[in-house]
Amino acid sequence: MVVTFLFILGLAEPIRLLLVDQDIKFTDDRINKDDWPALKPQFQFEQVPCLYDDDKQIVQSGAIMRHLARKHNLNGGDEFETTYADMFYEGIRDLHTKYTKMIYLAYETEKDSYITDILPVELAKFEKLLATRGDGKNFILGDKISFADFAFFEELDIQQILDPHCLDKFPLLKAYYQRMADRPKLKAYCQQRSAAKVPVNGNGKQ
Repeated sequence: MVVTFLFILGLAEPIRLLLVDQDIKFTDDRINKDDWPALKPQFQFEQVPCLYDDDKQIVQSGAIMRHLARKHNLNGGDEFETTYADMFYEGIRDLHTKYTKMIYLAYETEKDSYITDILPVELAKFEKLLATRGDGKNFILGDKISFADFAFFEELDIQQILDPHCLDKFPLLKAYYQRMADRPKLKAYCQQRSAAKVPVNGNGKQ
């Protein structure tokens, strides 16, 4: 199994986190930004992240996450739980879209308003939703981890890089983030990536 992406965290990072935590062996293929234009045509939709699984090429980060969830039993115990994980995941993507719009298009002019006006509103939604399963004291689906947890952990991580105090008013989210960060394989991986100083985004802003 191979994960191909640029030398940033970006949309590939939840995929890597899932594979690392679940002890699924993979090759972490990082493309140099200068080489990307020449390599681009070989990928479906001309985009990465890309997962090679049994020599089959899969692109689109959401499709990759759901593929891994189905293959490794990380999408809940029944149809409703699968749908709930999907719903939560799409909510994470909505937040990430707002984040990337600010990062890439209006960092200098909209960073402060994003931190004060947008992020707290979005985090409050997740705090409320997390509380509906097991009082918010375990995972998104309750007792069992799902693919959405890895996307959520990464999203909370990059939001805290932007604003280290963003979770201070959300005790469930703060405790959730720490539980995920303390998972042994994730902890070791995150320490390694921190030491490697891998950028969050392609433009160097975070």
